[in-house]
Amino acid sequence: MKSAGYQTWLVGKYGLQGGAERKGDDTATPAEWDAYPTKRGFDRFYGYVRHRDGHVHYPAENWALGDSEGHRSPKQVWFNDNEVSEDLAKCYTTDLFAARAKDWIVNHVQDGAGQGSDEQPFFLYLAFDTPHAALQLPSVAFPDGYGVKGGLQWLDKPGQMINTATGTVDGYRHPDYTGQGWSDAEERFATMVRRIDNAVGDLLQTLKDLSIDKETMVVISCDNGPHHESYLQTVDGKRVNYTPQSFQSYGPFDGTKRDVWEGGIRVGTLAWWPGTIPAGSKNDHPSQFHDWMPTFANAAGAAPPARTDGVSLLPTLTGKGEQAPSQVYIEYFQNGRTPSYNDFEKQKRNQRRGQMQVLYLDGYKGVRTDIQNHADAFAIYDVKNDPKELHNLAGSSPAFEQLQQRMHDRVLQIRRQNDSAPRPYDNEPIPASKTPAQQDWSYHVFAGEFSYVPDVSDLSSNKSGSASNMKVDAANGAVQFKGTFTAEQTGWYDVTLQSDTKTFARIHDAALIDADFKFETGQAYQTKIRLAKGVHPITVTTLADGDASVQLDWKFVGNED
Repeated sequence: MKSAGYQTWLVGKYGLQGGAERKGDDTATPAEWDAYPTKRGFDRFYGYVRHRDGHVHYPAENWALGDSEGHRSPKQVWFNDNEVSEDLAKCYTTDLFAARAKDWIVNHVQDGAGQGSDEQPFFLYLAFDTPHAALQLPSVAFPDGYGVKGGLQWLDKPGQMINTATGTVDGYRHPDYTGQGWSDAEERFATMVRRIDNAVGDLLQTLKDLSIDKETMVVISCDNGPHHESYLQTVDGKRVNYTPQSFQSYGPFDGTKRDVWEGGIRVGTLAWWPGTIPAGSKNDHPSQFHDWMPTFANAAGAAPPARTDGVSLLPTLTGKGEQAPSQVYIEYFQNGRTPSYNDFEKQKRNQRRGQMQVLYLDGYKGVRTDIQNHADAFAIYDVKNDPKELHNLAGSSPAFEQLQQRMHDRVLQIRRQNDSAPRPYDNEPIPASKTPAQQDWSYHVFAGEFSYVPDVSDLSSNKSGSASNMKVDAANGAVQFKGTFTAEQTGWYDVTLQSDTKTFARIHDAALIDADFKFETGQAYQTKIRLAKGVHPITVTTLADGDASVQLDWKFVGNED
């Protein structure tokens, strides 16, 4: 988005700092965090860096009701390179993050950057940390009104940074949720969710007040199914439990956070773009978070990086063009069990999670839990007509027996192993394709200026042909080569890629070698991969600087794990 000319802002919880994370270590700084937001394309960052900091929602306050020291003590908030939490007395993060974001939007438009047809567009990622984790309440009621002159206001005064930094910390309950006979935890949870509703309404009215609502796409979603934590204890030290059964937050599905049943992974998403996205339209085709990055890039008139596994959802949102199918895939380990809620299917209650995997293929969901090895069967569900996953179709007909095998093959063709997250199927050979081997490389050339290797799916080629190797004369732009590698025997192969320019290579639909991010000229990029005997499709996309030249070498190194 930044390379497409956008101002880029991140407000809220980040949690991907990298490099210096150690449990209990509060001494690290942005200089030590390799993945700090301003090192990943954001012009400005304001919020929590560490995941654990987002467990509580008053960064400058001690909270006596926290169930552990980590949930009772203040947390760090960073504004670019500066830690600023000492100025945030009584600041509740839902209000703090929304007010900070709102102020940036207003100033961007009103200071001249947003005036007229040549205004610089902005991309804002606003990551609320509520109602996740600690069930903490706001300090006062939401301010009257919404928009530029009402609602939340950024005051920029140490000790009173926002206009709701008053009242009693953790002291306000929305009156709609009191006197209902609800538990303390339920009143807290409902108040927290209502606060997000207020904050989002405030931001949407701000866009209208600034007359940029019809030029702005807003997407609202969440990261997983409902959580169980309260991180709260009573005044006499007893831990307070919270259950998503209170409001049946898992909807009509089975499963909660940390499950791969629909209740754990299927979340609602709202998209708002007046005049572009038809009001009231609905779509239930499965998609995944990685689709939003190419969607935003597409909306900005830019190609997404070749590294993405997502597809643009603009055709679905606007009703224009043909929607490419999304790749929905999940692998996850959690050493727990599905809750034994009485409205869950009996066989899922208290079921061990362990190593879990999900794949959507040909309109069906394949799911495995407590996987011991790759031979374990997928349960197969038609979730469109069976959202509670009651009827396992695996083995019910020859067609589903074939689908079972294709699911086993497909999950190996779209993923690569990661040493930090070992899986039972890591050392399985990647199945070969049934397509014939190619002797030459086909290529397409795409004109343009690219700061990264682009996904060329939606670009128009201005030159194409075939060559015996990956070398072609081309002006500035990108070149995509397609070919095959034939593994003469099943086993491990060392793969080496050399290129004079940034390059990204895939095998089947999995990443093979990323020589784009932090590319260094003259470096040989290597990986080790286990392949089944047979033909494997290869796609290599590289940047061109007068010409494009890539060397990809394969060496069989044995069949031992």
